[in-house]
Amino acid sequence: MNKKRKSLFGISIGVNILLVAIVAVGMVKMNFVKEQILVTEVQNNLVELEGSIAKQMEDNWSEPNLVTTELGDVLNGIWLGMTAGQQIGTLSESDKKILERLYSKLNQYPNDELYRFADLTDEDKQDFEKLRATLREVGLGLNITINANMASFMSQAEELNNKIESPL
Repeated sequence: MNKKRKSLFGISIGVNILLVAIVAVGMVKMNFVKEQILVTEVQNNLVELEGSIAKQMEDNWSEPNLVTTELGDVLNGIWLGMTAGQQIGTLSESDKKILERLYSKLNQYPNDELYRFADLTDEDKQDFEKLRATLREVGLGLNITINANMASFMSQAEELNNKIESPL
């Protein structure tokens, strides 16, 4: 090879390495975004849901709409996490199935609609109280140390799926 070809070959290899690095950094960033959405919008909201149910139990269900509103936040977070993960191509098929099952199981509880709060019966309140116990069992509750990584959360979500009765 002459000098010109050797230098072009070296430049080509350098540019290819740079492009691979840029793509790898982009993938890491997209995966981080998906994980942050699921951790902040689902895991943290599930902990808040457990706390809201506990507070309503203490207050004899004086403001049940705090629970149904928080459940709506959880459902919106799951939907957002699934949508974002699918759009950027970082949500595995098994994670997608776990999140879909969790969404459908939590969606069977009364939750608020646009401009209308859900009315809770005594049976609904008992179902929420069982949900609170289940959330605590899987490690999603106030004053419980939460591991904020994707694998840990998906394990908790799968365990939650297995413990929630369907239909209620």
